[in-house]
Amino acid sequence: MINIKDITITDPVYKEKTTFNFIERFFIKMLNDKRDMAFLKLCGLILITTFPFAVYLFIPGNLNWWLVLIYYAFNFGVLTGSFILMLHLTSHRPLFKKEYSYLNNFIPWVIGPFFGETPESYFAHHLGMHHAEENMPTDLSSTMKYQRDSFAGFMHYYYEFIVRGIYDLAAYLKRKNRMKIRKSFLIGEISFWIVAIALMFFNWKASVFVFVVPVFVVRFLMLAGNWGQHAFLVKEKPRNSYTNSINCINVRYNHTCFNDGYHIVHHLKPAMHWLELPEEFLRNTNKYISEDSIIFYGIDFFMVWFYLMTKNYNALANKMVIVNPNITTKEQAIALLKERTRRIDDYVAPARPVNLQPTV
Repeated sequence: MINIKDITITDPVYKEKTTFNFIERFFIKMLNDKRDMAFLKLCGLILITTFPFAVYLFIPGNLNWWLVLIYYAFNFGVLTGSFILMLHLTSHRPLFKKEYSYLNNFIPWVIGPFFGETPESYFAHHLGMHHAEENMPTDLSSTMKYQRDSFAGFMHYYYEFIVRGIYDLAAYLKRKNRMKIRKSFLIGEISFWIVAIALMFFNWKASVFVFVVPVFVVRFLMLAGNWGQHAFLVKEKPRNSYTNSINCINVRYNHTCFNDGYHIVHHLKPAMHWLELPEEFLRNTNKYISEDSIIFYGIDFFMVWFYLMTKNYNALANKMVIVNPNITTKEQAIALLKERTRRIDDYVAPARPVNLQPTV
């Protein structure tokens, strides 16, 4: 355990760059923010690795088990986390300027399907629903009703998302009258499955391994990440971002996934640039202390999820940043973490104020 006042941040922050190569100079004028050049480099890496590899697997006679394993090891082990967080950040802050806005479709529509992301589904779920509902019961990915150190609970959470996710999200967006987002979501989802099924007539194994399997794997990973991000709640203030989210700081994950560990900061300021998140966190440490936030160092959300699934509270306590001066022992830290993972199934939303003004 380490005290929040003793924290020195090692996560990425912006370092001014004054010289660019000719490729960077070509693209930089198209970007809304030159600090996002890292996203273009990631797209370039995907274009020269994942794309040709996937095409090769579709050539009749080329697909075999060891090639599929290499493809998955590279995509899921090296690129998927970075890609999903690039998709996340460019959903909040469009990568390209207005005059090049058509290029913003390249990440969700062209690259996304190779990483289990059906076009427009991430935007619809994350911005159209999740940020609006903030893990409350109306959030389709809410963790409130689950015992958050239960693997059985998590598998039910995953099962419901896989079986009902598309229908529930479409129904939610209709109910909230977010019809433009709903239309894009349904077009993207249906288009993906039409193409995936059509490709099965050419090479069914390649279509299954390249497009279908990643959908189920990536949705598992995203739900595990969301579970870790929203695992430690305070029943009395479930919508408070300081207590219904966590931060994971000083971890390698933040270097490969664009400071995604600063999830409290992100929910407080969704449009803030990812390179500004560590400094924003440091500027507000007193608020994290007063709100009794949960912060870990040296582990990421997936490790948090894994430790919860194995009920390894000792490991979680060892990596906990102490913000509450009353927490002085590991046993106290573990008791706090256990208390914050209890299911909340009796939450009653505050009643809306009644308008007592007479109608004319």
